[in-house]
Amino acid sequence: MSQMQSVEKQLREMILGLEIGPGERLTERWIESRFGASRTPVRAALLRLETEGLICRDGRGWTVSPINLAELEQIAVYREAVEVAAVRLTCTLSDKSVIDDIEAMLDSCDADTPREEWHRVGMDFHIELARLSGNDFLFRAVRDAMTRLSRARWLEVRDEAALGRAWTEHHAILAAVRAGNADAAARLLSAHIIGSRDRLVTSLHNDRRGLRARGFAVIAA
Repeated sequence: MSQMQSVEKQLREMILGLEIGPGERLTERWIESRFGASRTPVRAALLRLETEGLICRDGRGWTVSPINLAELEQIAVYREAVEVAAVRLTCTLSDKSVIDDIEAMLDSCDADTPREEWHRVGMDFHIELARLSGNDFLFRAVRDAMTRLSRARWLEVRDEAALGRAWTEHHAILAAVRAGNADAAARLLSAHIIGSRDRLVTSLHNDRRGLRARGFAVIAA
């Protein structure tokens, strides 16, 4: 792994894990010192993260991109288009036994499972379902969209009832895929994405004051 790739990977993990919060300023000098890297690979890594929407320019420096509620709305529209296209392809699989792995992944979460694992499995459900479509472009599109949503989903105020509802919807989608019913799978997935968007945006909007108190920037446009 090159120095640029190492810096990019570690910074991405810190941003997605909220170790560096939305709206927090970054300086090239701090990054160079933190990772023992020289200026050129640091700048290259920052440019890569900028294309992912995780950071943005702030004068001569950089800022971790704030959570943008309007962007979350747009991502949901994008997700609905690509994920529904992917799940229709997945429904055509002749060997439905591969669905068992995704179902087992969901069933691995219980009352004792850490929140971090629930968060990861919830993301991986969508990514793995798209991967089974066999279309690399749709798979990468879903993976990238879920990455962009990661920070916002982690900040969402979620209770056990909300998690249970999401898992029930996941299982219903898998049942439709297993049955090869593309129309039902598409309908259920579309409703799940839109419902998740509405709950996420509402949660973050209502908690904006609390998030600001924690130093996290959330904007509405």
